[in-house]
Amino acid sequence: MTEPQPTPDHASDALVAALMEIERHVAGLGWNQPARLFALVRTADLVAAEPHLAETLDAAHRPADAFSSIEQDTWHAGEDVVEALQGIMWPESVQGCALVIERAFLPADAEADIPQDPDDAARYVAEHPRRQDIRVVAGVLRTGQQQSLARIATEPDDLLGGPELAPGLSALLSQTLR
Repeated sequence: MTEPQPTPDHASDALVAALMEIERHVAGLGWNQPARLFALVRTADLVAAEPHLAETLDAAHRPADAFSSIEQDTWHAGEDVVEALQGIMWPESVQGCALVIERAFLPADAEADIPQDPDDAARYVAEHPRRQDIRVVAGVLRTGQQQSLARIATEPDDLLGGPELAPGLSALLSQTLR
């Protein structure tokens, strides 16, 4: 007998909870981390397949529709995250996926001075006194829900979030679930 699928609101809540857990994990590693990719599986399915994980995952205290994240340790984005994601295809047991990526950005009024050459532009942004570092955690489910969280290094107590926060990353991740 298959369990009922979560409603869209519950799936979205479960996705946000999984992304928050991922963000806490990566935040504990500090800044200047490489991009990280995670599979999202239903905790109940994971415990059914691997009963010895029940205690580690604290499965008894999680909602029935909770997701567990499994970091893909062998995945390395290198210089081109888009290209690295294009080679990913998840098995049906994976209900969703999440990507953590750090980037630097400048205030809008400083963008006009960014050089056209990509190497010069990267150097300019990295050395700019008003540069802001941001960590984005984007996640999507096979059912279509998407959510993203973001933390700015200079505002460590604030966590931004929403389904439209990182639409480009969400679209890329959705393609890996087809």
